[in-house]
Amino acid sequence: MEARVKLEFYGTDKSKTNDYTLVAYSNINNEIYISIDMEDIVPSFICLDKPTAVRLVRELKKQIGNLTND
Repeated sequence: MEARVKLEFYGTDKSKTNDYTLVAYSNINNEIYISIDMEDIVPSFICLDKPTAVRLVRELKKQIGNLTND
């Protein structure tokens, strides 16, 4: 049986986006669904196929590696 998981991430206090959410899960079309809800604005979303989602993960890891500890 496939896991039914939906991850929800919140912004930071520093960026004043702590009330914004990013939601990610796999949908019935075998895609990764990602939405961003910014309170007063209509939520935006994108669906990614597996190769594109893998590329996104690689790029996020690269960008995370560029972050400094402040």
